Amino acid sequence: MPSLRHAIVLQVRQLMGGTGDDTVERNRRDTGLFGPGSACWKVHGDLAGMMVGGITALLLQMLHPAALAGVWDHSNFRHDMSGRLKRTARFIAGTTYGDRTEAQGLIDRVRAIHRRVAGTLPDGTPYSADDPDLLTWVHVAEVSSFLAGYLRYVDPAFPAAEQDRYYRETAEIARRLGATNVPQSRAEVAAYLDAMRPQLRYDHRTREVVQALFAERPPTAAAGPAMAAAFDAAKDLLPQWAADLHGFRLSAARRAVARAGVRSLGRMLRWALVNNAEARARRRAVELAA
Repeated sequence: MPSLRHAIVLQVRQLMGGTGDDTVERNRRDTGLFGPGSACWKVHGDLAGMMVGGITALLLQMLHPAALAGVWDHSNFRHDMSGRLKRTARFIAGTTYGDRTEAQGLIDRVRAIHRRVAGTLPDGTPYSADDPDLLTWVHVAEVSSFLAGYLRYVDPAFPAAEQDRYYRETAEIARRLGATNVPQSRAEVAAYLDAMRPQLRYDHRTREVVQALFAERPPTAAAGPAMAAAFDAAKDLLPQWAADLHGFRLSAARRAVARAGVRSLGRMLRWALVNNAEARARRRAVELAA
């Protein structure tokens, strides 16, 4: 019978993808775009905070009509939401902890996909996934949500200077993807989000994508309560104006239950995932420095 730790690892792999240490990781030739002393390695190293932040990022991103259209017109989101989540997880892990060749390869692959994603919004406005402004929106929605998850569920005392450093570091990924004028501090991100609000919308298509996201089935029955807590925690993590656009209304009691559930989940995952992507990357960094 597998141990509890092993059982949890298997459930995480079913949900998020990944196979643990492999040939790609063992053959890394450098410590990548950021390195073990970076703010990025810290923030992206906690699965519970990243999982909640990642769901929040999707909820925020889909409020932009062009970001929503790309999902609606060019993906099988109704039947492959788990695949989308796994691909995103692989991209984040690879660009954070991979070596420079691995990270750039993932970025190049996404750019090639983006070149094929274009169309017309319902109002006749053309859109393209490689539009620099749209790429900036997707990036800011993502990293601001990741950092919010880290602050709430991992380290509320994470220094302000480190938070700004996190935004400066992750801006490198956005620029390599083709984004421009990328905010690089807490103040710049807050101003950017405020300036973007008039462009954001919620309609029947947004609702259908949200429903597909929340209808995602857990890999096992045991994972169901954790996923339910993560979904509520993601709604709770949204900026209030974004939650209002979605029409989310969580009672104080439900928020408290979700936060307690994710904190408990986080403790369990940190205990179980002793060989997570960050830990493996740190071991490889020591080997490279020897």
